[in-house]
Amino acid sequence: MDEVRLGVIGVGNIGSMHCRNIAQGKVPGMTLTCAADTNAERRGWCEETLPRGVKVFGSGGELCASGCCDAVLIATPHYSHPELAVKAFWQGLHVLCEKPAGVYSLQARDMNAAAEKSGKVFGMMFNQRTNCIYRKMREIARSGQMGAIKRVNWIITDWYRTQRYYDQGAWRATWRGEGGGVLLNQAPHQLDLLQWICGKPSAVRAFCHVGKWHAIEVEDDVTAYLEYPNGATGVFVTTTGDAPGTNRFEITFDMGKLVCENDKLTAWKLDTSEREFCKTSQGTPAHTVYDVETDGENGQHIGVLKAFAGAVLRGEELVAEGAEGLDSLLLANAMYLSAWLGETVAMPFDEQLFLRELDARRS
Repeated sequence: MDEVRLGVIGVGNIGSMHCRNIAQGKVPGMTLTCAADTNAERRGWCEETLPRGVKVFGSGGELCASGCCDAVLIATPHYSHPELAVKAFWQGLHVLCEKPAGVYSLQARDMNAAAEKSGKVFGMMFNQRTNCIYRKMREIARSGQMGAIKRVNWIITDWYRTQRYYDQGAWRATWRGEGGGVLLNQAPHQLDLLQWICGKPSAVRAFCHVGKWHAIEVEDDVTAYLEYPNGATGVFVTTTGDAPGTNRFEITFDMGKLVCENDKLTAWKLDTSEREFCKTSQGTPAHTVYDVETDGENGQHIGVLKAFAGAVLRGEELVAEGAEGLDSLLLANAMYLSAWLGETVAMPFDEQLFLRELDARRS
């Protein structure tokens, strides 16, 4: 195979962007051969806008069975991601899935099992992992050069939404339609980065406020407390109701701290271990403050697509393996379950209990 023939399932805002990028030749080794959407108006957009020869289908299932592509990119509503991925794997297709992996973890587990059985390439569209700042934070955190993580704080509230945004469709911001609110719609990239950089928490206590700032049935304001296996703690705050919002990601280590804010990464490096200084010295540890250099690269969606094409054609590394979509979904599900039960949830949690609680809300 010299080129990946790609089909895009779902041509809403993000799906249409993917279609345009591929059709414009921005992804070497990949060509757009087909697209699908259940919405007639969006199919019309495909026929009017995309290059001649791109076939248009009324459903993802039809596209998968058509033989028109080698791989699919799934950009449909959240609940349908695992179902469509499984159909694609059954047809022998490679799969790249938009975030989130699904609405509940048991869905994602079924999808991951189908991917493993198929032997096909399976990737997640976690485009924020291409950001040079987040890659550098992961490198520093995982290398141990600043010691063990002691505390994590991420305030991510800079995606303000009005009531009109939520009123655009009856499916939006509902348990049955989207499966959740800010955690599942706006925050999946940050939840992925949080565990990708800092590791997986061992316990979660979350407060998910339903319709606090908008007339919706799902959460639009979340504050979560995290505990990690080594004793570190964390706080994750997100909402669609703050204006102006904030995006500040801070990690405190035994040897200093990192702060990511305003597209800049700053480090405070202690001259000695805080734990050692505490036991042997007086005053405050001396430190150096500096801007952290990165490679400056930030491939975003096109970077993920290029890596996906490389994985299919040459066995190269993906930006994010498809199976990793489960990790951030588990974190979101744990936050929901904690808020619903009003208690701390240990990881791993009862995934069947989560599904029962979700079913009660979407019935």
